[in-house]
Amino acid sequence: MKKWLLALGLGSILVLGACGGGGSDDGGDTSTGDDTGDTSVAAGEQAYQDSCASCHGGDLEGGAGPALEGVGSNYSVEDIEDIIENGTGSMPAMKSVTDEDRTAIAEWLATK
Repeated sequence: MKKWLLALGLGSILVLGACGGGGSDDGGDTSTGDDTGDTSVAAGEQAYQDSCASCHGGDLEGGAGPALEGVGSNYSVEDIEDIIENGTGSMPAMKSVTDEDRTAIAEWLATK
């Protein structure tokens, strides 16, 4: 029984640890500066891959976290930003995600 609880605890730590990363240490801007929709889409998708894909899957198919396919039909950009910033359910608040990346991710996910 103790081994089972230990394994469960370690598994939980690994899952939560995988969801917590993603902040860029270089401080660089991921946009090309031309302010086109394609740039913000690419920035949103890249920020998602850096910060969210480890739990929600590279193709939004889910994994440790729920699938995000069709999330844009259920939540507004503002709702998605709030979920990223404050967490919901078993998802922790993603404080390591910058304001710019949070907005880019939310705008990108809202189109899905």
